[in-house]
Amino acid sequence: MKAVAGVDIGGTSTQVALFADDLGSVVDRLEVPTPAAAGGGAMVGAALDAVRLLLDRTDVRLLGVGVGAAGVVDTRDGRILVASDSFRDWAGFAVTAAFEEALGVPAFLDNDVNAFLRGEATAGAVAGERDVLGMTLGTGVGGALWLDGALYGGPHGAAGEIGHIPGFGDLPCTCGGRGHLETLASGRAIAARYGERTGRALSAREVAEASDPDALAVYEDAGAAVARALLVTVGLLDVTTVVIGGGVSRAWTLLEPSILRALATEPPVSGHPVRVVPSLLGGDAVAVGAAARVRAELGV
Repeated sequence: MKAVAGVDIGGTSTQVALFADDLGSVVDRLEVPTPAAAGGGAMVGAALDAVRLLLDRTDVRLLGVGVGAAGVVDTRDGRILVASDSFRDWAGFAVTAAFEEALGVPAFLDNDVNAFLRGEATAGAVAGERDVLGMTLGTGVGGALWLDGALYGGPHGAAGEIGHIPGFGDLPCTCGGRGHLETLASGRAIAARYGERTGRALSAREVAEASDPDALAVYEDAGAAVARALLVTVGLLDVTTVVIGGGVSRAWTLLEPSILRALATEPPVSGHPVRVVPSLLGGDAVAVGAAARVRAELGV
Protein backbone atom coordinates (compact mmCIF):
# COMPACT_ATOMS: atom_id res chain seq x y z
CA MET A 1 0.00 0.00 0.00
CA LYS A 2 1.25 3.49 -0.88
CA ALA A 3 0.81 6.26 1.68
CA VAL A 4 1.76 9.84 2.47
CA ALA A 5 2.51 11.19 5.93
CA GLY A 6 1.08 14.32 7.47
CA VAL A 7 2.99 15.83 10.41
CA ASP A 8 1.70 18.53 12.75
CA ILE A 9 4.50 19.98 14.90
CA GLY A 10 2.79 21.98 17.63
CA GLY A 11 4.15 23.70 20.68
CA THR A 12 2.99 20.94 23.03
CA SER A 13 2.52 17.83 20.93
CA THR A 14 3.41 16.46 17.50
CA GLN A 15 0.86 14.43 15.57
CA VAL A 16 1.78 12.11 12.73
CA ALA A 17 -0.68 10.28 10.50
CA LEU A 18 -0.32 7.99 7.48
CA PHE A 19 -2.94 8.42 4.76
CA ALA A 20 -3.67 5.98 1.93
CA ASP A 21 -5.43 6.96 -1.31
CA ASP A 22 -8.26 8.74 0.49
CA LEU A 23 -7.27 11.55 2.87
CA GLY A 24 -10.22 10.52 5.00
CA SER A 25 -8.68 7.09 5.46
CA VAL A 26 -6.02 7.07 8.18
CA VAL A 27 -3.80 3.99 8.03
CA ASP A 28 -2.27 4.72 11.43
CA ARG A 29 -1.50 7.67 13.67
CA LEU A 30 0.65 8.63 16.63
CA GLU A 31 0.94 11.61 18.97
CA VAL A 32 4.15 12.38 20.86
CA PRO A 33 5.32 15.31 23.02
CA THR A 34 7.11 18.14 21.20
CA PRO A 35 10.50 18.85 22.82
CA ALA A 36 10.20 22.56 21.96
CA ALA A 37 12.69 23.64 24.61
CA ALA A 38 15.32 21.21 23.29
CA GLY A 39 15.67 22.86 19.88
CA GLY A 40 14.78 22.29 16.25
CA GLY A 41 16.86 19.15 15.87
CA ALA A 42 15.11 17.48 18.79
CA MET A 43 11.68 18.54 17.51
CA VAL A 44 12.24 17.13 14.05
CA GLY A 45 13.89 14.07 15.58
CA ALA A 46 10.79 13.32 17.64
CA ALA A 47 8.62 13.63 14.54
CA LEU A 48 10.92 11.38 12.53
CA ASP A 49 10.91 8.74 15.25
CA ALA A 50 7.10 8.77 15.15
CA VAL A 51 7.05 8.40 11.35
CA ARG A 52 9.50 5.49 11.51
CA LEU A 53 7.44 3.76 14.20
CA LEU A 54 4.31 4.02 12.06
CA LEU A 55 6.18 2.67 9.03
CA ASP A 56 7.53 -0.23 11.08
CA ARG A 57 4.08 -1.30 12.24
CA THR A 58 2.22 -0.84 8.93
CA ASP A 59 2.64 -2.41 5.50
CA VAL A 60 2.98 0.79 3.46
CA ARG A 61 5.43 2.40 1.06
CA LEU A 62 5.95 6.04 1.95
CA LEU A 63 5.71 8.43 -1.01
CA GLY A 64 6.32 11.72 0.77
CA VAL A 65 5.91 13.76 3.94
CA GLY A 66 4.06 16.99 4.54
CA VAL A 67 4.81 19.08 7.62
CA GLY A 68 2.73 21.81 9.22
CA ALA A 69 4.74 23.83 11.72
CA ALA A 70 4.23 26.92 13.85
CA GLY A 71 5.88 30.14 12.70
CA VAL A 72 6.44 32.00 9.45
CA VAL A 73 7.89 29.56 6.93
CA ASP A 74 9.53 29.57 3.51
CA THR A 75 7.46 26.98 1.68
CA ARG A 76 9.86 26.84 -1.26
CA ASP A 77 13.04 26.38 0.75
CA GLY A 78 11.35 24.33 3.47
CA ARG A 79 12.79 26.43 6.27
CA ILE A 80 11.39 28.17 9.36
CA LEU A 81 11.83 31.94 8.99
CA VAL A 82 10.34 33.30 12.23
CA ALA A 83 9.26 31.45 15.39
CA SER A 84 7.99 32.47 18.79
CA ASP A 85 10.17 32.26 21.88
CA SER A 86 8.30 29.07 22.83
CA PHE A 87 10.56 27.22 20.36
CA ARG A 88 14.32 27.05 20.89
CA ASP A 89 16.56 27.15 17.80
CA TRP A 90 13.56 26.82 15.49
CA ALA A 91 13.93 29.98 13.38
CA GLY A 92 16.22 29.16 10.46
CA PHE A 93 15.84 25.40 10.81
CA ALA A 94 15.82 23.50 7.47
CA VAL A 95 12.85 21.23 8.09
CA THR A 96 12.29 19.58 4.72
CA ALA A 97 16.00 18.87 4.21
CA ALA A 98 16.09 17.01 7.53
CA PHE A 99 13.05 14.89 6.63
CA GLU A 100 14.28 14.13 3.11
CA GLU A 101 17.73 13.12 4.30
CA ALA A 102 16.33 10.86 7.02
CA LEU A 103 13.51 9.20 5.05
CA GLY A 104 14.65 9.38 1.42
CA VAL A 105 11.34 10.79 0.15
CA PRO A 106 10.20 14.30 -0.86
CA ALA A 107 9.09 16.56 1.99
CA PHE A 108 7.09 19.79 1.98
CA LEU A 109 6.65 22.45 4.66
CA ASP A 110 3.70 24.74 5.41
CA ASN A 111 2.82 27.08 8.24
CA ASP A 112 0.48 25.15 10.55
CA VAL A 113 -2.47 27.49 9.99
CA ASN A 114 -2.03 27.24 6.21
CA ALA A 115 -2.00 23.46 6.57
CA PHE A 116 -5.14 23.68 8.74
CA LEU A 117 -6.93 25.66 6.04
CA ARG A 118 -5.73 23.37 3.24
CA GLY A 119 -7.08 20.41 5.20
CA GLU A 120 -10.49 22.02 5.77
CA ALA A 121 -10.69 23.18 2.14
CA THR A 122 -9.68 19.75 0.83
CA ALA A 123 -11.61 17.37 3.07
CA GLY A 124 -13.26 19.39 5.81
CA ALA A 125 -15.85 22.02 6.61
CA VAL A 126 -15.22 24.19 3.52
CA ALA A 127 -14.36 21.47 0.99
CA GLY A 128 -14.97 22.70 -2.53
CA GLU A 129 -15.04 26.40 -1.61
CA ARG A 130 -12.93 28.69 -3.82
CA ASP A 131 -12.31 31.54 -1.38
CA VAL A 132 -12.00 31.08 2.39
CA LEU A 133 -10.47 32.77 5.41
CA GLY A 134 -9.16 30.28 7.95
CA MET A 135 -8.62 31.22 11.59
CA THR A 136 -7.24 29.23 14.49
CA LEU A 137 -7.92 30.28 18.06
CA GLY A 138 -5.40 28.50 20.23
CA THR A 139 -2.62 29.68 22.51
CA GLY A 140 -2.36 32.49 19.94
CA VAL A 141 -4.53 33.50 16.99
CA GLY A 142 -3.51 32.46 13.48
CA GLY A 143 -4.98 33.08 10.06
CA ALA A 144 -4.63 31.93 6.46
CA LEU A 145 -6.19 32.67 3.08
CA TRP A 146 -7.49 30.29 0.42
CA LEU A 147 -8.04 32.34 -2.73
CA ASP A 148 -9.27 31.02 -6.07
CA GLY A 149 -8.83 27.45 -4.88
CA ALA A 150 -5.28 27.73 -3.56
CA LEU A 151 -3.40 28.97 -0.52
CA TYR A 152 -2.21 32.55 -0.74
CA GLY A 153 0.91 33.16 1.34
CA GLY A 154 1.74 36.69 0.21
CA PRO A 155 5.13 38.00 -0.90
CA HIS A 156 6.66 37.49 2.55
CA GLY A 157 4.80 34.36 3.67
CA ALA A 158 2.65 36.15 6.25
CA ALA A 159 -0.66 36.72 4.42
CA GLY A 160 -3.74 36.12 6.55
CA GLU A 161 -2.05 36.76 9.92
CA ILE A 162 -5.28 38.08 11.33
CA GLY A 163 -4.24 37.59 14.95
CA HIS A 164 -1.95 40.60 14.75
CA ILE A 165 -4.37 43.12 13.31
CA PRO A 166 -4.28 46.14 15.66
CA GLY A 167 -7.19 48.21 16.90
CA PHE A 168 -8.48 46.03 19.74
CA GLY A 169 -7.60 48.15 22.75
CA ASP A 170 -4.18 48.70 24.28
CA LEU A 171 -3.26 45.38 25.89
CA PRO A 172 0.28 44.10 25.19
CA CYS A 173 0.55 41.29 22.64
CA THR A 174 3.02 38.40 22.70
CA CYS A 175 4.61 39.73 19.48
CA GLY A 176 5.61 42.97 21.22
CA GLY A 177 2.81 45.07 19.76
CA ARG A 178 -0.31 46.32 21.51
CA GLY A 179 -4.03 45.97 20.98
CA HIS A 180 -3.90 43.06 18.54
CA LEU A 181 -6.81 40.65 18.08
CA GLU A 182 -4.77 37.99 19.89
CA THR A 183 -5.00 40.01 23.13
CA LEU A 184 -8.74 39.26 23.31
CA ALA A 185 -9.41 36.06 21.36
CA SER A 186 -6.54 33.66 22.10
CA GLY A 187 -6.68 30.98 24.76
CA ARG A 188 -3.95 32.78 26.70
CA ALA A 189 -5.93 36.05 26.54
CA ILE A 190 -9.23 34.47 27.59
CA ALA A 191 -7.56 32.96 30.65
CA ALA A 192 -5.86 36.27 31.49
CA ARG A 193 -9.02 38.37 31.05
CA TYR A 194 -10.98 35.97 33.24
CA GLY A 195 -8.25 36.05 35.88
CA GLU A 196 -8.35 39.85 35.92
CA ARG A 197 -12.10 39.79 36.56
CA THR A 198 -12.20 37.02 39.15
CA GLY A 199 -8.72 36.45 40.54
CA ARG A 200 -8.99 32.80 39.48
CA ALA A 201 -6.26 31.12 37.42
CA LEU A 202 -8.08 28.91 34.91
CA SER A 203 -7.30 27.75 31.38
CA ALA A 204 -9.53 28.89 28.51
CA ARG A 205 -11.15 25.44 28.53
CA GLU A 206 -11.84 25.70 32.24
CA VAL A 207 -13.24 29.21 31.77
CA ALA A 208 -15.66 27.82 29.17
CA GLU A 209 -16.68 25.03 31.52
CA ALA A 210 -17.28 27.54 34.34
CA SER A 211 -19.94 29.34 32.24
CA ASP A 212 -20.44 31.93 34.99
CA PRO A 213 -21.23 35.58 34.13
CA ASP A 214 -17.54 36.51 33.99
CA ALA A 215 -16.75 33.58 31.70
CA LEU A 216 -19.64 34.50 29.41
CA ALA A 217 -18.48 38.12 29.31
CA VAL A 218 -14.92 37.14 28.37
CA TYR A 219 -16.11 34.85 25.58
CA GLU A 220 -18.55 37.56 24.43
CA ASP A 221 -15.63 39.97 24.07
CA ALA A 222 -13.57 37.35 22.24
CA GLY A 223 -16.35 36.55 19.76
CA ALA A 224 -17.10 40.21 19.10
CA ALA A 225 -13.41 40.88 18.45
CA VAL A 226 -13.21 37.94 16.04
CA ALA A 227 -16.22 39.29 14.14
CA ARG A 228 -14.65 42.75 13.83
CA ALA A 229 -11.48 41.21 12.39
CA LEU A 230 -13.56 39.16 9.96
CA LEU A 231 -15.37 42.28 8.78
CA VAL A 232 -12.04 43.98 8.07
CA THR A 233 -10.95 40.99 5.98
CA VAL A 234 -14.28 40.78 4.17
CA GLY A 235 -14.13 44.47 3.37
CA LEU A 236 -10.65 44.17 1.88
CA LEU A 237 -10.89 40.84 0.06
CA ASP A 238 -14.61 40.14 -0.39
CA VAL A 239 -14.08 36.68 1.14
CA THR A 240 -17.31 35.75 2.92
CA THR A 241 -16.66 32.14 3.98
CA VAL A 242 -14.74 31.56 7.20
CA VAL A 243 -13.67 28.38 8.98
CA ILE A 244 -12.49 28.58 12.60
CA GLY A 245 -10.49 25.94 14.46
CA GLY A 246 -8.08 25.65 17.36
CA GLY A 247 -8.65 24.74 20.99
CA VAL A 248 -10.70 27.83 21.85
CA SER A 249 -13.16 27.01 19.06
CA ARG A 250 -14.24 23.94 21.03
CA ALA A 251 -16.32 26.41 23.08
CA TRP A 252 -18.28 27.13 19.90
CA THR A 253 -21.60 27.48 21.71
CA LEU A 254 -20.09 30.42 23.62
CA LEU A 255 -18.29 32.02 20.68
CA GLU A 256 -20.80 31.68 17.86
CA PRO A 257 -23.63 33.86 19.26
CA SER A 258 -21.39 36.87 19.84
CA ILE A 259 -19.72 36.45 16.43
CA LEU A 260 -23.08 36.32 14.67
CA ARG A 261 -24.48 39.28 16.62
CA ALA A 262 -21.51 41.45 15.70
CA LEU A 263 -21.66 40.42 12.05
CA ALA A 264 -25.37 41.22 11.90
CA THR A 265 -24.74 44.72 13.28
CA GLU A 266 -22.40 45.67 10.42
CA PRO A 267 -23.05 43.46 7.37
CA PRO A 268 -20.53 43.58 4.48
CA VAL A 269 -21.04 46.34 1.94
CA SER A 270 -21.37 43.66 -0.77
CA GLY A 271 -24.65 42.55 0.77
CA HIS A 272 -23.45 38.95 0.85
CA PRO A 273 -23.69 37.44 4.36
CA VAL A 274 -20.58 36.11 6.06
CA ARG A 275 -20.76 32.34 6.63
CA VAL A 276 -18.75 31.23 9.65
CA VAL A 277 -18.33 27.51 10.36
CA PRO A 278 -16.33 25.55 12.94
CA SER A 279 -13.61 23.12 11.88
CA LEU A 280 -14.87 19.70 10.80
CA LEU A 281 -11.50 17.94 11.05
CA GLY A 282 -10.62 19.25 14.51
CA GLY A 283 -7.17 18.20 15.68
CA ASP A 284 -6.52 16.28 12.44
CA ALA A 285 -6.82 19.34 10.18
CA VAL A 286 -3.11 20.25 10.07
CA ALA A 287 -1.97 16.69 9.37
CA VAL A 288 -4.65 16.28 6.68
CA GLY A 289 -3.62 19.55 5.05
CA ALA A 290 0.07 18.66 5.18
CA ALA A 291 -0.68 15.31 3.53
CA ALA A 292 -2.86 17.03 0.92
CA ARG A 293 0.12 19.21 -0.01
CA VAL A 294 2.19 16.10 -0.67
CA ARG A 295 -0.49 14.58 -2.87
CA ALA A 296 -0.86 17.81 -4.84
CA GLU A 297 2.90 18.25 -5.32
CA LEU A 298 3.50 14.63 -6.35
CA GLY A 299 0.27 14.21 -8.32
CA VAL A 300 -0.75 11.08 -6.41
